[in-house]
Amino acid sequence: MTIFDLPYWLASCFVFVLGAIAGSFLNVCVYRIPKHQYVWPALKGLYSPPSTCPRCRTRISWRDNIPIFGWLLLRGRCRQCRMWISPRYPAIELLNALLFLTLYWCEIPDGWPVKVAASSVFAEIGPQTIPGLGDLSPLTFLHLRYFYHLVLIESLMVASFIDFDSREIPDASTLPAMAVGLIGGLLIARVHIVPLWWQNPPQIFTFTRLFWPEWDTGDWAHSPDWFTTWPHLHGLLVSAVGLLVAGGVTWGVRLLGHFVLRREAMGFGDVILMAVIGSFLGWQPALMAFVLAPAFAIAGLPFQLLSKRERYIPYGPYLSLGALAVLMAFDKLWSGTGTWRGVGSMFELGPLFLAFMLLMAVMFLFTLLLVQGFKSLIGLRDDDDELLDAWTAADQAQYVASERVDHEFGLWRKPEWPGIPAGRGLLHHNHWRQNNRH
Repeated sequence: MTIFDLPYWLASCFVFVLGAIAGSFLNVCVYRIPKHQYVWPALKGLYSPPSTCPRCRTRISWRDNIPIFGWLLLRGRCRQCRMWISPRYPAIELLNALLFLTLYWCEIPDGWPVKVAASSVFAEIGPQTIPGLGDLSPLTFLHLRYFYHLVLIESLMVASFIDFDSREIPDASTLPAMAVGLIGGLLIARVHIVPLWWQNPPQIFTFTRLFWPEWDTGDWAHSPDWFTTWPHLHGLLVSAVGLLVAGGVTWGVRLLGHFVLRREAMGFGDVILMAVIGSFLGWQPALMAFVLAPAFAIAGLPFQLLSKRERYIPYGPYLSLGALAVLMAFDKLWSGTGTWRGVGSMFELGPLFLAFMLLMAVMFLFTLLLVQGFKSLIGLRDDDDELLDAWTAADQAQYVASERVDHEFGLWRKPEWPGIPAGRGLLHHNHWRQNNRH
């Protein structure tokens, strides 16, 4: 019996416990990674020094580090100094465990023999077709792809929480996962969702016959034969092209937004995050996640404005939610359900899809210009200078400096030639201040 032959309920319990343990490590990553500027020091800082209480510096024992239950047994207090421990730590552990379990139920269907078509990331042209599973059983294949996607989920979790806290996404939270995405695509070669390229010649002919009736697509192949002949090269290219396309599209949107809005529309950390998503999912699912992200951002905007009165919102968490939605509902998004035909047919347009992407970029630019023009017409300004509700230390320093015209006020008097304050126009004022201090 292998680990993949466990009863479904027992495997689900194992996955939940594994997710809680991984969530405990995520807390360490979220807390320690932002303290370092570079990737390697940040990675080394994850295991050294050991976890200690920030107040009494007592090393945290293994029983207090038990995910979820450790915090409950301590009642949210340090065992030694009784310092308050944030409930965010067990919340992240519980959330991560639920994500592990939910994704397992979505990607690994119950039943024997296992039905690959029941997986949430199933596509007719998936790895079971191109390049074929080879020596892998369907159950082993599904579990390998599931654990591969878990690496992406963990990276997205760390990047999202750090983005919420500091409005930045450190490279240490994304670049190691990107390396895993590329290496996994090369070594396993069957963890992609759809192949690098797939086109439907009859559908392309249907779209083009009105404009180019002489364009014959009858002898076009659906995909190159070498995808099956060289599966490891194909797996590497799926990850590499996904990285470049997802990161490149995000970078292009960032540049267009900066060109029109005259300020940073998206951070460069979002570009790297989308590149990570593309390295795991491929360019087609990554673009689907990028399109879904604004819907999550709009839904979460009221909560963001209520919790923190800020003009800029972190976009990394919404990109992560888009990727998670693709993993959990790819089959319905791609192939459709009921009257919904799915977006898979759009990606089957071959070279026409590239023209469609160019058209979308032009429409995006036109929309930005239209919105900016409308705001100018009604008199709305895009000033970044906003009135702050709090009186900051800088405000206090500027106020004191502007009010203190006597440079000796509050200091020991120093002998000074009367011509110096006279040249400043302060001689009579200083005499008045000095005579009225007593």
